[in-house]
Amino acid sequence: MKLSTKGRYGLTAMVDLALNSGEGPISLKSIADRQGLSEHYLEQLISGLRKAGLVKSIRGAQGGYILGKKTEKIRIGDIIRVLEGPIAAVECDSGGDSECCLKSDYCVTRTIREKVRDPIEDVLDSITLADLVKDPETMNSIADPD
Repeated sequence: MKLSTKGRYGLTAMVDLALNSGEGPISLKSIADRQGLSEHYLEQLISGLRKAGLVKSIRGAQGGYILGKKTEKIRIGDIIRVLEGPIAAVECDSGGDSECCLKSDYCVTRTIREKVRDPIEDVLDSITLADLVKDPETMNSIADPD
């Protein structure tokens, strides 16, 4: 499985929000500064996460973002699917275009792709944001992104 910057940066922002959740709404600028990420890029990513209910925006001078659910209820698979789209080995598996391949009904590699995709989804769905926050290695890499 290959994650783009969308997935990596979005997941980093979510972990940052979880780690700093006791401080009230968190500005994207503070996340960007702590993680060495582009604030403008985070704005794009957070929009999808907000629409999916994974984060909430708080308006006003002291506004920012908070998690939309408890960390135990946010699965990493949900974050990745919001940011990256369906988890798929090839475009045909993403479910977007049924006309992707004329052989899709009897594709010889379909079973192999499903056997690879399903365990990946199972792993991503078995890990929560709370699990990542509890992991000392994750916290060290988020706190010190270099």
